[in-house]
Amino acid sequence: MSSVPKSIESQRPWPGYREITTRDGDALPEILARQSNPPQSTADIPFERYTSQSFFDLEMKKMWLKVWQFACREEHLREVGDYYVYDIGRHSILITRTESGLKAYHNSCLHRGTKLKPSGSSGWSASISCPFHGWTWNLDGTIKDIPCRWDFDHVQDADVHLPEVLIDSWNGFIFVNPDTGAKPLLEYLEVLPEHFRNWDLRGWYVHIHVRKKLPGNWKLGQEAFMEQYHTPTAHKEMTHVVGDWSAQHDIFSPHVNRSLCAMAIASPASQLNLSEQEMLDRMLVSDRSVVGERRLVPEGQSARQVMAAQLRETMNTEFNIDCQRYSDHELLDAVMYKVFPNLFIFPTIGLPLVQTFRPIDNDPDRCYYDQMILRPNPADGSPPPVADVIEIDENTSFTTIEGLDPFFAHVLDQDTNIMRWQREGMYASAKGCETLARYQEARIRHVHETLDKYLQA
Repeated sequence: MSSVPKSIESQRPWPGYREITTRDGDALPEILARQSNPPQSTADIPFERYTSQSFFDLEMKKMWLKVWQFACREEHLREVGDYYVYDIGRHSILITRTESGLKAYHNSCLHRGTKLKPSGSSGWSASISCPFHGWTWNLDGTIKDIPCRWDFDHVQDADVHLPEVLIDSWNGFIFVNPDTGAKPLLEYLEVLPEHFRNWDLRGWYVHIHVRKKLPGNWKLGQEAFMEQYHTPTAHKEMTHVVGDWSAQHDIFSPHVNRSLCAMAIASPASQLNLSEQEMLDRMLVSDRSVVGERRLVPEGQSARQVMAAQLRETMNTEFNIDCQRYSDHELLDAVMYKVFPNLFIFPTIGLPLVQTFRPIDNDPDRCYYDQMILRPNPADGSPPPVADVIEIDENTSFTTIEGLDPFFAHVLDQDTNIMRWQREGMYASAKGCETLARYQEARIRHVHETLDKYLQA
């Protein structure tokens, strides 16, 4: 396993994630202790990769239609007949649960092409019917009824089986792949299942789901969440409680990279010297109702220790989850795994998030940003209600979303508000390309390198 290049370690004038967490006196779990950041090119990346329609069209043809991509969670499809529509660009996939398991189909009627279910919809139906002429399929994709069948004596049942899309699930996440000849999902996920052996998210559900339209390419949108280099400029108030420039950045395999960022630790850029109590009061969380009321930090303890103890207590009393096997780092820190091309999973209890970025329609200049906050299933075993999608436009603040921590929502606003400036700057640029940091932005370059492997195949 490659480690962080020594040249970078020697040049960084402050401690990294490993050094920070060592001070806690709580040993890093083996998975978090791993480091891998192999050498990369330092060549500039052209802006046309974000702005060009022809480049976007190539991505859609040679990448998006060839990769496994997260569509929804298992809890969206609990019962036979439940369905969920997932769109990528102009392509639409209808997912349903049948008697024999999950199925996914191209969301288009074999009569005259009408969408079988509306984009962005979910619900339940006993069969799949076209809203135009009433052609109807069983949930397993076999034809059930063609009105005026006498007028279609030239059509055989086998010819009108709904064309299928590959579908599989892992850890509560449902993935689809339009390429029916693709390798299996678990092979595509590479190191991820091993890394998540201590994070079982099948007992969690989507508690809040916000979908925001962003003014920029899908890569531009996600890259703001792939580095902490921007934090002291874009999120000055966060520098007092987040170890941004000290974050660890790992590249494990073509489809998987990761960052580890300590929370309740001051950034090297912070100009304040907060007390442990002030640190705890400002700590970033996504779901305040799970964390509970702020507590006092006893003398001799740290904000990290108090928050970790509170999370363990809350998970045990409210959700019957024993967190004693988790280190403080696994409870508190921003552990972010990226699965190519567009999925982010934060598995820690203090920040349990799922994020995706995907194109809207056929436009390289717009994307959807989906932000899901997960919560443990109720301790009594009852099926929790899955959150409806709240759609907001680029000018609507995340602070309008009920249940989001106000500080966390404000940070999301800062991240997404800057995207229009970045997109406009790409078009205005005389240079025509971007220059990435060798280490702190290595994960961005990694995505481009993997993307090129698909485009050149």
